[in-house]
Amino acid sequence: MSHYLGIEIGGTKLQLVSGDADAKIVGRRRFGVERSKGAAGIQEQIEQGLRDLFSKGRPQAIGAGFGGPLDWRTGKIYRSHHIEGWSEFELGNWLQKQSGAPAFIDNDGNVAALAEATHGVAKGFNPVFYVTLGSGVGGGLVVDGKIYHGATPGEAEIGHVRLDRSGTTVESRCSGWAVDARIRSVKTAKPGSILAGLLGESVGGEAKYLATACEQGDVSAKKILNEIGDDLGFGLSHVVHLFHPQIIVLGGGLSAVGEPLKVAVQEVLERFVMEAFKPAPLVMFAQLGEDVVPVGALELARREKGN
Repeated sequence: MSHYLGIEIGGTKLQLVSGDADAKIVGRRRFGVERSKGAAGIQEQIEQGLRDLFSKGRPQAIGAGFGGPLDWRTGKIYRSHHIEGWSEFELGNWLQKQSGAPAFIDNDGNVAALAEATHGVAKGFNPVFYVTLGSGVGGGLVVDGKIYHGATPGEAEIGHVRLDRSGTTVESRCSGWAVDARIRSVKTAKPGSILAGLLGESVGGEAKYLATACEQGDVSAKKILNEIGDDLGFGLSHVVHLFHPQIIVLGGGLSAVGEPLKVAVQEVLERFVMEAFKPAPLVMFAQLGEDVVPVGALELARREKGN
């Protein structure tokens, strides 16, 4: 039976999974990332995870989704925006030495896009654009069932698309940390609001209270949600004009805000997309949740091993 490993290397979590030829996960190891230990700490965790998963047998190939710019042809990391110590690291070669199996590396946004296009909500659509709304904002594009690769080292960096000439970016407005900061400012300015009451004394991850506050009619929460939808929809309108995807998939932690966010983005897209491209692409939430990068990594390993 064919056996593969998939790895997700992010700024806050590390996941290693084993899977079959259909990219179905059959084993998993998950670790929290300690930023203070840098890339070396993550490498130690990967070594431990590989040892644990090798009990199922040596894999035919390994696929990995990495949170940062890299050379997908060689597996060389250019930079991590979250963890020190990854710059110029030959991740592909290192994984191959650790495992004895061929290793294939790509950006985590690209890998997630591949997962949703082949095993998730975007199956049957073409092209597929994926945007992840997490600690940062990333993207991936799949055309004719394959990851689109531009000139090395970057491709669909939707988070760095500018919303104005002063340097405001999609990431600076729509990432988890940016939304958390806006919610904290509401707590200070309007301590008696519904949103402030939901927050209580919690610090970090404030965005998870946004949907509940909106449902309860909090004016400030609705304002923040509308701003996210407006900024994200406007940024994605540029994607539509450049690549005309058939579907846009929203993933990452902030997508948990739910239906109001999807509706807001869809409405803004309709407003900014040129008439010839209307109706705007369908906007849907990712189906694979936290498995999106691991499943995509398994699919990457399976495909590349077969080439």
